[in-house]
Amino acid sequence: MGRHGWNSGALRWRLTALLGVGVAALALVLTVITTLPGDGTGTKGTTRDGDKVHGTPAVPPDEAKPAVGWGFTHTQFSADEGGTAATERAEEMLADRSRPLPQIQHIMGWGAGNPEPVKGRYDFAEMDRRLDFIRATDGTPVVTLCCSPDWMKGGEPGSGKTDWSQQALETAPDRAHYKDFAKLAATVAKRYPDVRHFIVWNEFKGFWSNEKARWDYEGYTELYNLVYKELKKVNKDIMVGGPYLVMDSLDPRQTEDASTEVKGPWGRMDQRVLDAFDYWNKNKTGADFVVVDGSSYTADDEMLPDEFKATDKLTAVGKWVRGRTGDLPLWWAEYYVEPGDSNDDRDGWSEPHRVAVQAGGLMAMARGGASSGFYWNPQNKGERCAGCLWRSTQLSDGGTELPMLKLLARFNEEFTPGSTYEKVSVAADDVPNVRVLADEKTVLVVNTLDRPISAKVDGKRFGMKGYEVKWLKR
Repeated sequence: MGRHGWNSGALRWRLTALLGVGVAALALVLTVITTLPGDGTGTKGTTRDGDKVHGTPAVPPDEAKPAVGWGFTHTQFSADEGGTAATERAEEMLADRSRPLPQIQHIMGWGAGNPEPVKGRYDFAEMDRRLDFIRATDGTPVVTLCCSPDWMKGGEPGSGKTDWSQQALETAPDRAHYKDFAKLAATVAKRYPDVRHFIVWNEFKGFWSNEKARWDYEGYTELYNLVYKELKKVNKDIMVGGPYLVMDSLDPRQTEDASTEVKGPWGRMDQRVLDAFDYWNKNKTGADFVVVDGSSYTADDEMLPDEFKATDKLTAVGKWVRGRTGDLPLWWAEYYVEPGDSNDDRDGWSEPHRVAVQAGGLMAMARGGASSGFYWNPQNKGERCAGCLWRSTQLSDGGTELPMLKLLARFNEEFTPGSTYEKVSVAADDVPNVRVLADEKTVLVVNTLDRPISAKVDGKRFGMKGYEVKWLKR
């Protein structure tokens, strides 16, 4: 998808140790040392006890809920590394909340190394560090079970052999290795017993069928069901969700592959995506929550009719999904409201503009019935970082809050899972200019104009700066 900005050059590589030992001694060597003979399948840095409990797990609630609220995803760079003072500032900043934010970490890629470089040999060093950070911030940990080790998808095994190119990373495991991937998922669950929420795979990566010109939803659902069963064997209280499909939309004038049911001024849903969702929903073994992903703009990066009204797509998709899944809580594992450039960077808007449209996106997801959503944090290591949640912990004064985190944390605190949203009065001349979300205690108002206005909402008159996000108590 190009959406994640994968940077293969930033990954950590390990050296493969080569021993001049005869092939005949291979079986013996595997049992007594951590490196295989000179066939290159090194196991340096790995262990056999991947399912050994790591660290001091946080104590999950007696009854963990399937809806976790509004949080973010850790990407290639995060606050688990950097200067000690900056990292501690980030930990304290995230922990000092009335409702700490839920946080997603993938098992491979986006900051985590290859968890099983050779079958039965594990390396969770980076994953351990990320989970330790989430624990230190009192956040609810969520694990996305993606991606898969090379040997599960036709690649070369070995702790120094991982192919970190985007194409390789985003290749699905071969069907012959679906059960191996499910066992890896169970190993992860045993290692981190405080993780009660697991998402199976990411964006159907590697499940597109060129032959059928559609998603291989049969293959994904088979993998999902195997993982679901293995996780429930580890702990029946573990909650599992999918299918994490990208809810792509097309130009409203397009008819090929376009839905005649889910549409609006923002575009038409890609029917191939809806078909994939329906197959999974009908054939899944079970699910504790349902997961989608998507952008407010079309597949051609068009925001229709404008960047704020385009977010109505997120509401329409949510209502469509909820209409099919009933009481299952709806999660947006990723959501995007600002198209990326040729490098997938999103830094064309001012920060007030970005925060205002992001607020509109959060409001739209909530109106569509979502109870959880995760911001894809575009963190880097530099001074400038458009849309980042905190200043990089690689900087001496890093680890401090940025505007996007302020919005996200406040939304998580005010609109908790189970919130009931209410209509509030908006002056007629303000209706085109503001976006509003309210429950019985709080009203969130966004000025969609790049100029000051005087607005009257919920019976109150107040001024707003251009692109201002304002919170009102009722």
